[in-house]
Amino acid sequence: MRRRHEAVRPDWVPLPEFVAPMLATAAAELPRPESRFAFEFKWDGVRAVARVEGGRVQLTSRAGNDVTGTYPELQGLGAQLGATQVLLDGEIVALSGGRPSFGALKERMHASAAQARRLVGRVPVTFLVFDVLHLDGSPTVDLPYSRRRELLEGLGLGGAHWLTPRAFPGQGAAVLAASREQGLEGVVAKRLDSRYVAGRRSPLWVKVTGVLTQEVVVGGWRPGAGKRRGLVGALLLGVPEGEGLVFAGSVGTGFGQAELERLTARLGELEVAESPFVSGVPRDRARGARWVRPVLVGEVAHRQWTADGRMRFPTWRGLRPDKSPGEVRRVDG
Repeated sequence: MRRRHEAVRPDWVPLPEFVAPMLATAAAELPRPESRFAFEFKWDGVRAVARVEGGRVQLTSRAGNDVTGTYPELQGLGAQLGATQVLLDGEIVALSGGRPSFGALKERMHASAAQARRLVGRVPVTFLVFDVLHLDGSPTVDLPYSRRRELLEGLGLGGAHWLTPRAFPGQGAAVLAASREQGLEGVVAKRLDSRYVAGRRSPLWVKVTGVLTQEVVVGGWRPGAGKRRGLVGALLLGVPEGEGLVFAGSVGTGFGQAELERLTARLGELEVAESPFVSGVPRDRARGARWVRPVLVGEVAHRQWTADGRMRFPTWRGLRPDKSPGEVRRVDG
């Protein structure tokens, strides 16, 4: 059945199920000249695309997985938009003390639909909407960022669990300073004339952070001792390069107790006899290690890359079920 507005408009384009998010390129400094860019705060959460049609919201992760049931409190967005058909890009965050907390969000990311319903009151999430990709029968990805932003702000999004954060054209230095003062992750600079390049990392969007974050693939683990006896002591991490997984370091900090228990159980299911790393793992790291199929993606924060390709002072931030090993690339910045 054709909807009334589809019949009236011959140029009507049906709402797509999903558009892969456009990604930003990491940089150490703000792009110049600032007047050509709008600057947004970088939010410490997980990317999601919301498809809203007929008052219903469907949420899809960056990797294309349906996560609608994981965040039931976002269904109210559909009621606010009513008959509007729209595809929205944004970040799902869990706020703690007024700031996004990835640690808090981890509780929600791995929850079943039933668990999520119970967690809504204790660990609520907020959908921060920063782009519109399709609106009432018209694709918007080929419009410049400045025009898409006008359309987005025209929707008037605002509710208990969703909002459109401000963008600041030409004010990069001030936004970066405010980000650091408030303990946020950084800023994203977006060219005012940039089209939305779906599924690609583009130099037209630039992210500048205070610390480096790196997606990694888990290739093995070392058993813990003491209070961690019987649990993960450290994860052995890699980044795909060329034909295989290159060792990038190990991480033993940043884990919560419940997460350690989940990781230990999951890694036990993935155990294999041989190392998945194509590069040599240092002897002190390989001793007593248990190898796993390289299918789990995680994220760490670290200070810098060493000359031999290892992350310096890494801290675990959590598994990223929204991402696949094939997406992982080394990020310099």
